[in-house]
Amino acid sequence: MDDSIGVKRHWIWQGAFVLILAGVISKILSAVYRVPFQNIVGDVGFYIYQQVYPFLGIAVMLSTSGFPVIISKLMNDYSEKSHRNILKISALFLSLIGILLFLCLYMGAVPIARFMGDSHLAVLIQVTAFAFLLFPFVALLRGAFQGRQDMFPSALSQMTEQFLRVAVLLGLSYWLVKQGASLYTAGAAAASGSLAGSFVGLIILAFLWFKVKRDNQTSSHNENVITTKELIKKLLLYSVTICVSSLLLLLIQLVDALNLYALLSGGQASEEAKRLKGIYDRGQPLLQLGSVFAVSIATSLVPYISKAVKNKELKIMKEKVTSSLKLCLVLGTGASAGLICILEPVNIMLFQNSEGTAALQVFSSSILFASLAVTAAAVLQGAGYTVFPAIAVGAGLAVKWVLNTLLVPRYGIEGASLATAASFAAVAGLNLYQLRQKEWLGKLKGILIPMIGSALLMAAVLFIYLRLWAFLLPAAGRGASAIESFSAVAIGGAVFIYCMMKLGIFTDEELNSVPFGSKLSKIIRRREQNGG
Repeated sequence: MDDSIGVKRHWIWQGAFVLILAGVISKILSAVYRVPFQNIVGDVGFYIYQQVYPFLGIAVMLSTSGFPVIISKLMNDYSEKSHRNILKISALFLSLIGILLFLCLYMGAVPIARFMGDSHLAVLIQVTAFAFLLFPFVALLRGAFQGRQDMFPSALSQMTEQFLRVAVLLGLSYWLVKQGASLYTAGAAAASGSLAGSFVGLIILAFLWFKVKRDNQTSSHNENVITTKELIKKLLLYSVTICVSSLLLLLIQLVDALNLYALLSGGQASEEAKRLKGIYDRGQPLLQLGSVFAVSIATSLVPYISKAVKNKELKIMKEKVTSSLKLCLVLGTGASAGLICILEPVNIMLFQNSEGTAALQVFSSSILFASLAVTAAAVLQGAGYTVFPAIAVGAGLAVKWVLNTLLVPRYGIEGASLATAASFAAVAGLNLYQLRQKEWLGKLKGILIPMIGSALLMAAVLFIYLRLWAFLLPAAGRGASAIESFSAVAIGGAVFIYCMMKLGIFTDEELNSVPFGSKLSKIIRRREQNGG
C-alpha cells in the first residue's frame, strides 16, 4: 500500500515537473519568435502585431495557467462525487465567457481600433476574437486532466500548440511579405497562427481524453461535496482573482496597445509613431526572456508553500518564501543590470540596429520588478490568498495608464518604459508588503549591499570590456554584435555569480534548489580552499 502511494506521489511530482518545463519552453518560444518576426516585417509590422497580441496572449493564458488551475483546484478540493458537476458547470461558465469575449472583440473591433488610434487594426482584432471561441474547450480539458493529477496531456498540447503557432506565424508572415502583401495582412496572418495552434492543441486534448480509461479519475480522497450555487460563486471569484494575477504582463502590454500609439502620434495617423511603438515593443521579448528563469525557479517552490500552509508549518513556509524571493531578487537584479549594460549590441544582434537603446535600457529594469511581482503573487496564491494579488494588479494598471498619459507626450517611448517599470514596481511592492504583514517573509536587508556591490562590479567589468571591444572593432555588424553580446553575457554572468557565491549570499539548501547551483558551490568552495 505504501509503495503504491509512493509511486503515485512520484508520478504526480514528475508530471508537475513536466508541466513546469512545458511552461518554461512555451514562454521562451513566445519571446524568441518575435525576434525573427520583427526582422521579417520591420518595426511598423511589429507594431501592428503587438497591438493585437495582448488579446491573443490573454486567450492563451486563460487556457493554460488561468482556468485549468481553477478547475483542477476545485476537483482536488472536492470529492469525486462533485467532479461531474464541476466539469459540467465549468463548461457552461467558460463557454459563456468565451462567447461574451468573442462578441465584445468582434462586434467592437472598429471602436476599439479607433480608440487605439489606428482604424486599420479592426480586421486584426476580429481575427483574434476567434481565439476566445476555442479557449473554453482547451481550458476545460486541461483542467480536467490536471484535476486527475495527469499533467502530461496538458504539457504535450501546450508545447505542440506553441511550436505550431510559431511555425505558422513565421511561415505565413515571410511568404506574404515576399508576395508584397500589406503589413496589416501579414499581421492578420500572424494572428491566425495562434488560432491554428489552439485548434491543434484542442484536437490533441480531445483525442487523449476519449482514449484514457475513465475509471482512472483522481487521487483526491476529499469527501467534501460542492453545491451548484457554491461552485458558481467560486468560479466567479477565482476567474477574477487567479486569472487576473496570471495576466499581469499581458495586461500591462494591453495598456500600451490601447493608448501608447495615440499618445505618440498626438491623435493623428503617423508612420513615425507606429515605428516608435514597434521599437518600444522590442522590450517585450527581452522582458519575457529575462524573467522566465527567475520566475520559473522561484514558483517551483510554491507547492512546498501550499503543503506548509496545509500542515501549519509556518517556520518552513517562511523559509521557503524567503528563499524564493531571495532567488528572484538576485536573478532579477543580475538579469536587469546585465541587460542594461549590454543592450546596445543585443539590440543590433536581435533587431538589426541600435534604435531605441536608451528606452530599452529603462524598460529592462522591469525584469527585476516583474519577477518579484509575479513570484510574490504566486506565493500568496499558493498560501490561499487570491484576492490581494488581483487588487495589486489593478493598482499597477492604474499606475501604468496614468504615467503613460503624463510621461509619453513629453519623453516618448522612454517615458513609456519608465511607466512600465513603475507599474511592475508598484505591484511588486504591494505583494511584498502583504507578505511582510502576514509575517511570511524574512529579512532581505542582509543581501542588498552585497547584491548591489556584485551588480556594480559586473557593470564596471562589462563597461571596460565593451569599451575595449568598441576600440578594436569600431564598425561592427550583426555578426560581431552577436559575438560581443554572448561573450559579454558569459563574462558578466561569471562575475556576478562568483561575487554572490564568494559573499555567501545563499545557503547550501538554497543553492541546491537552483539548476547547477550545487556544482557552482563546489567550484567556489574548492577555489576558496586552494586560495587559502
